[in-house]
Amino acid sequence: MATTVRVPAGWPATEEQALAVQDELRGRVVLDEPGPAPGTGQVTGVDVAYDDERDLVAAAAVVLDAATLVVVAEATAVGRVSFPYVPGLLAFREIPTVRAALDALPCPPGLVVCDGYGLAHPRRFGLASHLGVLTGLPTIGVAKNPFTFAYDDPDTPRGSRAPLLAGAEEVGRALRTRDAVKPVFVSVGHRVSLDNACAHTLALTPKYRLPETTRRADALCRSALREAQA
Repeated sequence: MATTVRVPAGWPATEEQALAVQDELRGRVVLDEPGPAPGTGQVTGVDVAYDDERDLVAAAAVVLDAATLVVVAEATAVGRVSFPYVPGLLAFREIPTVRAALDALPCPPGLVVCDGYGLAHPRRFGLASHLGVLTGLPTIGVAKNPFTFAYDDPDTPRGSRAPLLAGAEEVGRALRTRDAVKPVFVSVGHRVSLDNACAHTLALTPKYRLPETTRRADALCRSALREAQA
């Protein structure tokens, strides 16, 4: 049964308010910790699905054993969309329900993998960073596309990587998770190094382009949304 989520009191309602929150929280991102070792402990994927016509958002959190990638626990939450669609501010639409799903888990999530961005964000504060600062958890972002950033195509073999650049600044990496398949785009969220974020991503992609965390959370949040629509 999905947790039902209300928009938190005092949640930003305008673009100006949301930008001010980003400015306030961005300075709390921790970039000098390596994070948990890949293949150890637990790792959790979070993802969301929307029904814009009914103003609904469903979030899922799926905990995997990092060594075996077997599902340990899962939880879902459904709520009202908490912010209008504004590029660069998508975290404000998603975080209340994502946090509710994380809070409903029966065990610690360990590293959290977001289907989106951390530092690879125009204001260096995407969903993974925002969620990490609010929860204190180590987080990374693994995105399907490079947003607005430039990169050279990595070499063909799995594990090849290339910097994701904002001018001369490396904000993430394009990482090849399957031979000759389009890369994913990895960025630090909070309390994890970029090298470690890439190592985690490779550990989570033994068969497919996208991490098992994202694949499992995507399927679960879509299922939770269908149930909410029924």
